[in-house]
Amino acid sequence: MGQKVNPIGFRTGIMMGWKSQWYAPKKEFAELLLEDYKIRKFIKENPNRPQYRNAGIDRIEIERTRDEVKVKLYVARPGLIIGKKGQEVDQLQEDLQQLVGRRVNLKIEEIARPMLHAQLVAEDIAQQLSKRASFRRTMKRAIEQTMEAGAKGIKVQLSGRLGGAEMARCEKQIAGSLPLSTLRAKIDYGFAEAPTPQGNIGVQVWINQGMYEGDERDGADAEAGQASKKPKRTIKR
Repeated sequence: MGQKVNPIGFRTGIMMGWKSQWYAPKKEFAELLLEDYKIRKFIKENPNRPQYRNAGIDRIEIERTRDEVKVKLYVARPGLIIGKKGQEVDQLQEDLQQLVGRRVNLKIEEIARPMLHAQLVAEDIAQQLSKRASFRRTMKRAIEQTMEAGAKGIKVQLSGRLGGAEMARCEKQIAGSLPLSTLRAKIDYGFAEAPTPQGNIGVQVWINQGMYEGDERDGADAEAGQASKKPKRTIKR
C-alpha cells in the first residue's frame, strides 16, 4: 500500500500559512487548541442553523490577539450566513462570544469559484451520494465542472459500499496533471463522508490549482537561462 500524505499539511509552513495563527505558553496551549476545535464545530455543525451546512464553508481561519479572537470564514454562498440586513452575522458573533468567553471579531469572505476548492467539491459529491445518485455519474460531473472552472488537474476517490454492494471497495477517477510531491504546486485537498443506508462512503478530492506565482515566474526564468545553446552549423566547402 502506498503511503499518503495530506497535501495541505505537507505544504503548511512552507508554501501555505497556518489556519490558526496565535501563540500561547505550554499551560494554555491545549485549552486554546480545544477552543479552536469548538469554534469550527459550532459553525459547521450548528443544530439551530442547518442552513450553514449548505452555505459552502471551505475553511475557517482563527487569529488571536491580546484583546479579541478574529474568525474569518471563506464561504461560497455568504448570503445564507449573513441573512437579511446582517442579522444572522450579529447573532452568530454573539453565540461565539458566549462560547469562547471573550470578544470575537467575525469576518466573511466570498469564494469566487467554489468548484476549484476541494473541500466544497467533496461536500457536494457527498450530498449527491446521500440522495442515492449514481456514484460514477457524480464523479464524472464533478471532474468536468472542476476542469471547466480552470483547474489543472483533479482526482476523486470514493471508498465504501458503492452502489449498495456487499463488499466495500475503492473507486477513483483522475483528469489532468496532479504533481503531489511538487511543493510549489498548489494542491488543495478535501474530505467528506456521505451517509447512506448501507453505511458511510468516504469522499476524497485532490485539485491542482496551478503553481504559486513567485515560483512559476522564477521557474520560467530558470528554464530560459538553462536552455542549451547549440553550436551554429558550419558548412565546409
